[in-house]
Amino acid sequence: MAVAKTLFWGALGALAWTHVGYPVAAGALARVRERRVAKDPSAEPTVALVVAAYNEEDVIERRLENLLALDYQADRLELVVASDASTDRTNELVEAVAAREPRVRLLDCPRGGKVAAQDRAVRETESDVVAFSDANSTWAPDALRRLVANLADPEVAYVCGRLRLEEATGSNREGLYWRYELWLREQESRLGSVTGGNGAIYALRRGDYVEVDPRWGHDLSLPYRMVQAGRRAVYEPAALAFETPTPTNEAEHARKVRMFEHCWEITLRGSMLRRLPRGYLASVVSHRVLRYSSGPTRAEWMVHS
Repeated sequence: MAVAKTLFWGALGALAWTHVGYPVAAGALARVRERRVAKDPSAEPTVALVVAAYNEEDVIERRLENLLALDYQADRLELVVASDASTDRTNELVEAVAAREPRVRLLDCPRGGKVAAQDRAVRETESDVVAFSDANSTWAPDALRRLVANLADPEVAYVCGRLRLEEATGSNREGLYWRYELWLREQESRLGSVTGGNGAIYALRRGDYVEVDPRWGHDLSLPYRMVQAGRRAVYEPAALAFETPTPTNEAEHARKVRMFEHCWEITLRGSMLRRLPRGYLASVVSHRVLRYSSGPTRAEWMVHS
């Protein structure tokens, strides 16, 4: 009975800490121990912006039009579509755009998944910075400038932007959980480094890019790898990307379950908790590991909020 009570109260305490205590502590510490980023709004390094795509014929032309319209010097930006063995008209449509726009390039990759396609794109480009986005996202005109301004700080290796969830009509669909998560990401960034990124909008210095297990993805694996290397992974809320939310709760729940599986793979097999500064290790355990342990509850909250 004593063991059962200890386990019960321990689990309850862990839930309270990860969902309430840690966010409050992070917000308070960020006010008094903020590590500012030395941004340079005029920075304009060469950038290879990679869009990994698999059967994206419905959106790929619109995506390229959006990226070609970015407020960034044309001769310093290359757009690379890494097609993961698409079987629809994705490659044909990209090649048509590339024929009239030299900044666009198609990489027809063998089927290997998103991360494998991204890795190949990085290997086959030579820019100062590599940036990444999804085929179904849209970036604000100044999003890339906002990202690379942070990379002017020599301590910063990785920066992610803010994803806004909107209906096709433009109405905001950000639920309580998403607003809470973005706020917490900002507090972690102010403390030093974020514990998770966003696949819709992020960038790294080329020299800091690392290839990870393709099953894990970049959102969770790249930030802690940057910190292990003595660098920073930060969040830039002014760099905006837009997407429409998952159409059904069932589809979103299934996506979250797959995400939790990958999270535990990274935690158990990806050296996630090794060689980290104590403060960042506490953030990873509090924000990530304890959250993964409460996965079913968290997934339901994310779906219904």
